[in-house]
Amino acid sequence: MASTTPVKTTESSPSIGIRPEDLRAINQGLTQVLSDTFTLYVKTQGYHWNVTGPHFRSLHLMFEEQYQDLNAAADDLAERMRALGSGAPGSFTEFMDHATIADNEPQTDAMAMVTTLAADHETVARLVRPLVDVAEDAGDGATADLLNARLAAHEQAAWMLRSFAA
Repeated sequence: MASTTPVKTTESSPSIGIRPEDLRAINQGLTQVLSDTFTLYVKTQGYHWNVTGPHFRSLHLMFEEQYQDLNAAADDLAERMRALGSGAPGSFTEFMDHATIADNEPQTDAMAMVTTLAADHETVARLVRPLVDVAEDAGDGATADLLNARLAAHEQAAWMLRSFAA
């Protein structure tokens, strides 16, 4: 079970027009999204390195595009958390404490990699969707925009992977 405690920082809470309780709720959600994003990034890069078989080239390239997107997203999410007065998880232990995505199990079957990643992207999309409402209800349009972009990216990645497996 993922922890819901955001990472602490020594800085004072920002005075940016968002109530402290809303900042806590948003940062709790962002902690989980960041942790799942980073876990999915590591898993996707591992699959990129280890995929074999007749679809090697196409999967190798698709996994590379996806892990690069996830890497950039992790940075954006962490920096948003810092702007909202929270620390960001920064160790494998912290990521795994907060993540709902399972850590990578060594995989040799390319199609199993595809279906695992599709399911993981769908999991993150289900996690992000309600957090958009939390951010919007708090008047935090910047976080809502970031999360909507991530939602679209996860839905597209899942679609691409499902289409490959069809």
